[in-house]
Formats: sequence, structure tokens, C-alpha cells
Amino acid sequence: MTDSFDSAMRMMRRHNRETREAGFQLLLADAANHADALLAEFEAETENHGLRCWLLELIGEAAVPRALPVLVTQLDSPDEALRSWAIRGLERLDTREARTALWRAKANGTIA
Repeated sequence: MTDSFDSAMRMMRRHNRETREAGFQLLLADAANHADALLAEFEAETENHGLRCWLLELIGEAAVPRALPVLVTQLDSPDEALRSWAIRGLERLDTREARTALWRAKANGTIA
């Protein structure tokens, strides 16, 4: 991970709302270049729901094909917020595989 990524992640874990938002915005501007690190952070984060949502949002914004498995897995999440970010990420990715995953989730009633 780069120093800028590590710094932004530390900011996103702070208690101060403005600091968290600033860290998020730093990563949002360059999400595609940090896709692998974002995927790793998402998988490692198990306790902070808000941070998991932000990480999944950033993964979706990165719009990289290697994010497909994580996004597809989150389509089945019991957490509505994570499902929502997975849908948005798959729509943004807009590959044949992403569209197929969305179609299947709609067809089986997992998503509306």
C-alpha cells in the first residue's frame, strides 16, 4: 500500500466526521489505482459497518473487473446498504458478467 492510501485509511477510521469524509474523498479521487488495497481492506474489515459501506462504494467507483467477485457476493448480503453499493458498483462496472449478475439477482428476487 502507498503512504497516501494508508493515510487516507487512517483518516477514515477517525472519530471526527470531517476527517473521515476527507479520507474518503482522497480515495474517491483515485479509487481505480487503489482497487487491490480497497478489496483487501473490505475483506479485512468486519466490525465497522459504515467503513465497509464506504469501502464497497470506493470499490464500485474503481470500476475494475477484478472487483466483480466481491460485488456479486454482496448482492446476496442481508445488509441492504451493502447490497445497494454492490448494485451501483456492478452497474458502473457495466461488463457482460456484471450485467448477468444483476439480471440473475433480479430474476431470483434477491434485488428489485
